[in-house]
Amino acid sequence: MHSVLHSFLCRLPIQFRVLWRQFLLRVVDVEALSIEADIPRFLGQFAGVLILISVFRSLGSLIASGNPDLTREGLLSMEMHAVQSFLAGTMLIAGLIAIATWDNIFPDRRDSMVLGPLPVRSRTILAAKVAASGSLLLIGVIAINCGMGIVLPLLGGGLLHFPRVFVAYWVTAAGASFFVCGAVLTLQGLLASILPQKWFLRISAILQLCGFALFLSAWLFQPTFGTVVEFAAAHQHGVLMRWPMFWFFGIFCQISGIFPIAAQALAFRGWLSLGGVAMGAAASLMLCYMRTMKKTVEEPDLVPGHRGSQLALPLGNALQTAVVRFSLRSLARSRQHRVVYAFFLAIAFAVAISTLAKVVNDRHAQVIAPDFLMSTMMMLCLAVAGLRSIFSLPVSLKANWVLQMTQLSAPEHYIAATRRAMLVLSVIPVWLTVAALSLCYRPWHQVAEHLLILAIVGSIMTDAALINVSKIPFACSYLPGKSNVQYVFWAFIIVFVPLATMFSRYELNVLDHPQGYALLLTGLFVPALLLWFINRHRARFAVLYYEESEPEVITTIGIGSWKPMDE
Repeated sequence: MHSVLHSFLCRLPIQFRVLWRQFLLRVVDVEALSIEADIPRFLGQFAGVLILISVFRSLGSLIASGNPDLTREGLLSMEMHAVQSFLAGTMLIAGLIAIATWDNIFPDRRDSMVLGPLPVRSRTILAAKVAASGSLLLIGVIAINCGMGIVLPLLGGGLLHFPRVFVAYWVTAAGASFFVCGAVLTLQGLLASILPQKWFLRISAILQLCGFALFLSAWLFQPTFGTVVEFAAAHQHGVLMRWPMFWFFGIFCQISGIFPIAAQALAFRGWLSLGGVAMGAAASLMLCYMRTMKKTVEEPDLVPGHRGSQLALPLGNALQTAVVRFSLRSLARSRQHRVVYAFFLAIAFAVAISTLAKVVNDRHAQVIAPDFLMSTMMMLCLAVAGLRSIFSLPVSLKANWVLQMTQLSAPEHYIAATRRAMLVLSVIPVWLTVAALSLCYRPWHQVAEHLLILAIVGSIMTDAALINVSKIPFACSYLPGKSNVQYVFWAFIIVFVPLATMFSRYELNVLDHPQGYALLLTGLFVPALLLWFINRHRARFAVLYYEESEPEVITTIGIGSWKPMDE
């Protein structure tokens, strides 16, 4: 298999192979990775997380299918739920990949200036970029479906019908992922062709955040139906036609034939949507490569703001206001920063929407529950962690020189301004969102008590994230190699989620007990005050730095301890 693939790649044009490799290594911003800028390692970690998720869920299905009390109807219901769940997960992964690699398939300023003078055809550049983005999508789709893509054909078709169900599953997964990425590509390409470059760069920030939230919300709220009767009833009421996932479920039913469901109308809409998306994506790519390739040279990635009088809302003293506004502009104008932060904010936004959906469905105020307390804690943690993860990424190396030359105050004032930026851009927006959501919950005194606890926890998270930080946000050169994507993900799942669950249950128990609540406030206020004092004391002796540098390592060979051997 490896030799066949190697011989196939060797037959491709050399220009295409070189460009495909370079674009694949740039499919994710190198500066956004804390893994020594090692893209293959990042792709391996990304695939490893998805493979573990797929394997665990597939093992759960195998164990459940071995239950001797499981009937044929129960097995059919489990298979229907599994197919719908994995199709929804596949579309979610494809959507997140499409948004995370926003406009990577289109030529940027560097491509136009470097490859423009070279004898490289535009179609070769286009093919290499499509192949690079498709490679990342292929890795994600195979990784998330590697377990169920084998288990489900065995359970649903047996050995006799295994090939047919196997082909149906993977064709459906590929079609669903292509539909999502093609739809994003079509929308993005048309906007890039119609709008001026500066307006497209401005609207990209909003579109990326909305895209993340849209895919996460669709994954959270789209229904699943595990019986033929429920599926037929939903189809009769037009529910299935509203969700693209069921279109591709209809394609799976049409090809595999293992479910006794009449899904011809859904399958027809699925095939029709694939054809429309394919034509739209091809048209948008052709328009961009023919019309917008020259415009990318004229406009920088950072969009200049409007000149004129602007109302500057004071956010502290003059220095704190300047640092906060600089951080806010960096998030709004830099594609690299907004992609990373939009991912964290979109998850928090999806959590907020899922919390609000319970109130909308029941149409009455909810009682404070551990789920609500844990969700709000996760929202705060995601916002702080997301903003802290991009603080070290420079918005522009020119900012280093400007801020370094204009350092007129003591370093402690700049560090205090950094803390203010952290609070204004992450903690306060989430706290206000939670306060708005809390209007739908009762009793009022428990809501007020939880908001006070959440404010103290936000202070703790902020000061903990800024320990040993002596730099201005977005104004320091960056050295990757300080984190591990896979380990961080599983640490969040294994450590933070159980701790947040236990803390939420304990908090709910003490909300109606004044002594317990006072003890909890004391237990939170003491570390918050201690962290604030430690950071403030360290800031008095800190030195701002604008250049990251590797620590000097002195290696000795032990010559001083060598002794000659006796003859």
